[in-house]
Amino acid sequence: MKPYLNTRDYFYSQEEFTLVKDETTDMLITQPIPQNLEKYYQSESYISHSDKPKTLIDRIYLFVKNYSLKKKINLINRFVDKQGYLLDIGAGTGDFLLTAKQHNWRIDGVEPNQLARTNAKTKGIILKESMKDLSKNTYDIITLWHVLEHLPDLQEQITTINELLKTQGILIVAVPNYRSYDAKLYKEYWAAYDVPRHLWHFSKKSILQIFTPYGFDLLETKPMLFDSFYVSLLSEKYKTGKTNYLKAFINGCMSNIKGLRSKEYSSHIYILRKA
Repeated sequence: MKPYLNTRDYFYSQEEFTLVKDETTDMLITQPIPQNLEKYYQSESYISHSDKPKTLIDRIYLFVKNYSLKKKINLINRFVDKQGYLLDIGAGTGDFLLTAKQHNWRIDGVEPNQLARTNAKTKGIILKESMKDLSKNTYDIITLWHVLEHLPDLQEQITTINELLKTQGILIVAVPNYRSYDAKLYKEYWAAYDVPRHLWHFSKKSILQIFTPYGFDLLETKPMLFDSFYVSLLSEKYKTGKTNYLKAFINGCMSNIKGLRSKEYSSHIYILRKA
């Protein structure tokens, strides 16, 4: 594996990390991987666990998240005929599962972070700490919304996901795309690298390479158009130390426009079916 890029944890620790490229899978890997990853999530500013917006950027994040909830439900309903058993891995504070439950899905969720599980519980969503607490071959659909990049022991985790999903079940994976225009523009300042919380960094080829050996067929790839704006906003702040809404908006637009031709957007949703 060859060094691809040096970057740092701009969000929390300011520590430096190297991304190395696995040529076989076209995947970037964060090195070194810290022994205690949990501490990098402990900041009260980590909005996906706290649900407490402290900045305008946090409010934008929550607005987009809430806007996307119904769209996510509409997406899963396209690929599963009836509301069956749904598992959300990395469920955060439980908003997606709450929405799924309101649309008659029978739900389970996994979230390792204690603060996030506590916040989910206040909404009536009880989350399990680990996938080890789940029964095998139970779910009609499994979702990972910007979670796969966080999972340690990637191959072991995919094996477990495969065991939990029913035959012909649907797997939905949303991840950043390091081959996007905004990734190339911001380079080491690209916020979606988010080291060391993001351990793996995917391309379209990566997803095929890691899931095809498990018998998954790729049904569809969808862009996440809002991600380019949010990521550009954070990236501008990391690069310049200032929040430049106009420049971030322009670069987000450019990323989506470039994506129309290249089909390489800031983030993608992959819909896969287990054979």
